[in-house]
Amino acid sequence: MTPNRVCCQHACNLQAARPFQASTKHPRCTSKFNCFAVQAAHNKHETLRQCVTQRAFAALLALSLSANPAFVASVAAAPAVPSASLEASSSTDSSDSTTPIYFGNGCFWGRQKDFVDVEKALGREGGKISAITGYAGGAKGAGPGDKVCYYYGAKPTQYEELGHAEVVQMELRGESAQTRRQMEAFADTYFGQFRKTPFGMMRLDPQDSGPAYRNVIGIPRGIDSPLFQVLKERNKNGMELIPSDGNDFERGKAKDTDQINVVYIVDSDKLPFYRAEQYHQFHNGIGKAFSKEYTVDLKRALANNGRIGPTGCPEVRF
Repeated sequence: MTPNRVCCQHACNLQAARPFQASTKHPRCTSKFNCFAVQAAHNKHETLRQCVTQRAFAALLALSLSANPAFVASVAAAPAVPSASLEASSSTDSSDSTTPIYFGNGCFWGRQKDFVDVEKALGREGGKISAITGYAGGAKGAGPGDKVCYYYGAKPTQYEELGHAEVVQMELRGESAQTRRQMEAFADTYFGQFRKTPFGMMRLDPQDSGPAYRNVIGIPRGIDSPLFQVLKERNKNGMELIPSDGNDFERGKAKDTDQINVVYIVDSDKLPFYRAEQYHQFHNGIGKAFSKEYTVDLKRALANNGRIGPTGCPEVRF
C-alpha cells in the first residue's frame, strides 16, 4: 500500500459520515484526495461517490463512459439479495456444528452489510449474526505479537504487508443439507456483488485497488472441499476460480494480484481469518449511511457476546 493509497482510504473513511465535504489530508499523504459525487451522463442515475485521485478518477470515468455509458450507474447499484436461495434456506440452526468461511472483494464495510442481510433472511438476529470484518488469505499469517492490523498499525503488522485481503467471515451452521443451503445463499450474494463491464466482471468499488482488495474466498480444504462445488454451481458470472496457497510478495510484487474476473480460492484451515479492529465492524458504507440498528445496536450485541472486541491493533475513530 503506497502512502497515497493510505491517504485515499483515509479520506474515504473520514468522509463516509460527512459526504461532499472538503478534501482531507492524512499525515502520510503526499497530496490531497477528494471524494467525488458523479452524475452518470445521459440519465438521472443515483450519484456515485468514489475516493480516488483526480487523475485516476478521470481515467476511470472516461474509460467507463466511452466503453459503456451505463457502467458507472451499474457500479453504484446495490446488489439484490437473491430471494430464491434465501426462501429455500429458512434457518434452522439446530446443531452446534459451525463452519467458518470468508469472502472478500474490495472494501469490507459494504460487503459486511450485504452478508448480515443474508443472515437475517436466514432467520438469524442480534447476537446470532456471525458476519464480521477481518483480514485473510496471506501466506505469512500474523505479524509480531500475533497481530494483523489496518494501515494504522506498525508496518510489520499491516495486513497488506502480510499478504492478506479485506474479507468478511460468516458461519455455516447445522448439518450438511442446511450448510449447503446457507452456502448457496452466501455465494449467490457474493457473485451478485460484481457488475459486468466490457473487460469482465468488476466488483462494486474498483477505486480500492491492489492485492489487499482482491477477490478471495476461504473454505475448509479449499478446492477439495464439497463447498467448492457449490461455488462452481453458483458462479453465475463464469468468473475464473483459481486455487491459491496464499498471497506473498516477491521483490515487492504480489503473487495473488487484483484481477478482474478472477476469484482466488484458499484453504481457510491453512489460511485463517484475523478479526479486524472494532471501528471496522458494522461501519457505514462509503458514501452510504446504514441504520442505527446496524451500526450501533447490532455492533453492541456482538461486542456483548464476544464476537468482536479489542485486537491489540490501534483503534481509530472517524
